Amino acid sequence: MELFEGRPADCDRRLVKEVRVYDLLDSLNIPYQRIDHEAAMTMEACAAVDEILGGVICKNLLLCNRQCTQFFLLLIPGDKAFKTSVLSKQIGSSRLSFAGAEYMERFLDITPGSLSVLGLMNDHDKQVTLLVDEELLHSDWIGMHPCINTSSLRIKTADLVEKIIPAMEHPMTVVALPRGEDQ
Repeated sequence: MELFEGRPADCDRRLVKEVRVYDLLDSLNIPYQRIDHEAAMTMEACAAVDEILGGVICKNLLLCNRQCTQFFLLLIPGDKAFKTSVLSKQIGSSRLSFAGAEYMERFLDITPGSLSVLGLMNDHDKQVTLLVDEELLHSDWIGMHPCINTSSLRIKTADLVEKIIPAMEHPMTVVALPRGEDQ
């Protein structure tokens, strides 16, 4: 795997949703590095990519309440587990569970295995609330997919928080989820 600066030289064979990510980042003058790789469906598959990127690869979870009327995109460090009860208490939404793939596609134009904060650019009706574990904010760099799991990006955390998230018009709620031994 090779680390590249910025967007691919030829986007003709890339999915439209991936190219939209590069267009957004470029329009905001956000520098980023990119690795193209085999499809990474799990955090374990992202381990080799993580080594090359040198940033925190985050786990992205699409959650919903029991009635499927509230949706949350949770970003936590890839090596951190969480209990829904701890998060539910912090955000005041009981009975959280994983949202189905149909919601990922409907709201974020993303398929399972490709979930990323960058998908919020496709949530024009603001159906998804962004939740970010505070631990991620202490890292200089963060890794994420550009809405497809055959590439990964390394972006400065400050650029994500200060430029990208505001441009997507999705306010960020910071949560504090404990590590396994603290739960």
